[in-house]
Amino acid sequence: MVAFADIQAARERLGTSVRTTPCDVAEALSAHTGARVTLKLENLQVTGSFKVRGAGNKLVLLDAAEGKRGVVCASAGNHAQGVAFHAQRLGIAATIVMPVGTPLIKVSRTQALGAAVVLAGENYDDAFDEAQRIERERGAIYVHAYDDDAIIAGQGTVGLEIAEQVPDVEVLVVPVGGGGLIAGTALALKTRVPHARVVGVQVASLPSMKAALEAGHPVKLPPTRTLAEGIALRRAGERCVPLVKQYVDDIALVEDEDVARAILHLLEQQKTVAEGAGAAAVAALLAGKVSDIAGKRVVALVCGGNIDVSVLSRIIERGLVESGRLGRLEVTIPDRPGGLAEMLGEVARQRGNIVEVQHERAFARGTFGTVVVQVVVETRGHEHVQEIVLALERKGYGSARVLPT
Repeated sequence: MVAFADIQAARERLGTSVRTTPCDVAEALSAHTGARVTLKLENLQVTGSFKVRGAGNKLVLLDAAEGKRGVVCASAGNHAQGVAFHAQRLGIAATIVMPVGTPLIKVSRTQALGAAVVLAGENYDDAFDEAQRIERERGAIYVHAYDDDAIIAGQGTVGLEIAEQVPDVEVLVVPVGGGGLIAGTALALKTRVPHARVVGVQVASLPSMKAALEAGHPVKLPPTRTLAEGIALRRAGERCVPLVKQYVDDIALVEDEDVARAILHLLEQQKTVAEGAGAAAVAALLAGKVSDIAGKRVVALVCGGNIDVSVLSRIIERGLVESGRLGRLEVTIPDRPGGLAEMLGEVARQRGNIVEVQHERAFARGTFGTVVVQVVVETRGHEHVQEIVLALERKGYGSARVLPT
């Protein structure tokens, strides 16, 4: 089992090859939760994720003969970049196996770091099987993403930094996948700050660590898709579970909707980009899933920021709809010249910014001589949407209504 001395040694080995990432005060999140929240921004790490810590510690420990054999790993992206970064730095050949659906940004960045990328399978388990086949075929050294003592020790260096940066921390909230990050971080933090409470966060659709703790050993859960793909692991690590059992106080579960809100919150309020897994700790705080934190010093770990821009775009749009800043109206107008312009003019006078217009004639409902128009409008929020509807009604558009999302 990993010991505190292993984490201290890992920090010395890593040296300046990884960043000491900042801890930033989260004013809006503090106001929302009633706690004093600080964010540990591992999304600002050299590869955009904490994974570079464990990968670096593992690769530095390889002897010359092992280094010549090269390394191989399976990863949804962040571990891949960590391995590729240090392999390139140390002159070691690296082959990375990723699931076919891995976000393009993670694939391209891994390739840019000099690694050979193989896309195989629909999920991490499929990629893992292919990586093990390559390990046997080529004699390469397999670098596990989380279930390895050197990896756990490397990830634990996050906990050392938190203890130094926020020495009065009372609650630490950490995303959990296979368990390497929370195992090492909890060990390090509780050695330095014994009274601190550590809470892990998993997606409710794939709570592999929670299931392992309840069963007393790792269990394999059915596959599922989630926005937080970086922590969507079906089975917790054998080496991680005993450490989590000893040093972690609770596991909170969040939904994908909570994660999406957290990503948008971090973007708007903290001006920082997080991927789904990276936002899980913030999601738990926003959703009230972490108990007994009012007035306490809380640190939430934002563990990664490598999100595909197309996914981010969809999250932003959904967030705008949810907050009422993007509304969809349906209005029946007279089918005559200028009818559409008059209605749109009234929306503009109410300071609604028209994004999209669908003008339906052939299949319109209602009486002959009318047209059903659907309008997507940017607004200030739900109240502004209702103000626009009321203004339209005053102008004689009695059928005006907000369409459900």
